[in-house]
Amino acid sequence: MRPVISTSELADLLAAGTPPTVLDVRWRLTGPSGRESYAEAHVPGAVFLDVDTDLASEPGAGGRHPLPEAEVLQRTLRAAGVRESRPVIVYDDADGSVAARAWWLLRWSGHRQVAVLDGGFAAWLTEGRPVTRTVPEPVQGDLVVRPAALPVLDADGAAELARHGVLLDARAPQRYTGETEPVDPRPGHVPGAVNSPFTAHTGEDGRWRSPEELARHFAGLGVGPGTPVGAYCGSGVTACSVVLALELSGLRDGDRPAALYAGSWSNWVADPGRPAATGPDPG
Repeated sequence: MRPVISTSELADLLAAGTPPTVLDVRWRLTGPSGRESYAEAHVPGAVFLDVDTDLASEPGAGGRHPLPEAEVLQRTLRAAGVRESRPVIVYDDADGSVAARAWWLLRWSGHRQVAVLDGGFAAWLTEGRPVTRTVPEPVQGDLVVRPAALPVLDADGAAELARHGVLLDARAPQRYTGETEPVDPRPGHVPGAVNSPFTAHTGEDGRWRSPEELARHFAGLGVGPGTPVGAYCGSGVTACSVVLALELSGLRDGDRPAALYAGSWSNWVADPGRPAATGPDPG
């Protein structure tokens, strides 16, 4: 299944006899609550999952959004109606950078029929498609979470990749350079990492850029078909969109995906002995 699906394709799937599982994962770093937005209106049949509590474990030394334990994630996804044989469509507010976290977790769990809604809920609304306030009662799913279907990096692996491959930092340039750091205790980036803001993956309308555009973008950052590549961000959420964008670009397919440094910068700076580079150069 392609990693991105259009609003018209989702509408057709919802009208089919066996519709997909739809997950609403709207989330904002500084609020307001995605759950409140879901309560106001959502795609019919969509189940809300919270990035902080459903798609991550408790914050700590592992970062602000550590990967959830496999058995906990399995319970969460089954309760949301996720089934082995049924596609899952995920959406957020607009550009898919948050929905990519759920996409990545499902793929990491071994589910391959997963896609992010192009343009997100904003596109769905703009096109006048139906919404509801009704909260569904999904039938219990049967997904078996088999972690490690996608590669994960720890801090040492990220440091190694930054020197002998391409480690992409998905944060805004001001956070990469260390000019500002609104969340974590130290500014800067992993030495050797290349800035690749997640906002470059989509156009002004929040829709994903074409595979050709994305391929040119990543090639300009040193990524080729055989290049070892990984991604990180502040806490491992928006970096998932880099993994998705690389797959969409054709530079990485489902059998050779990019690695995710799941703990990301929030894990890196938890150890005061790890160095931090500042400025616009990788360092």
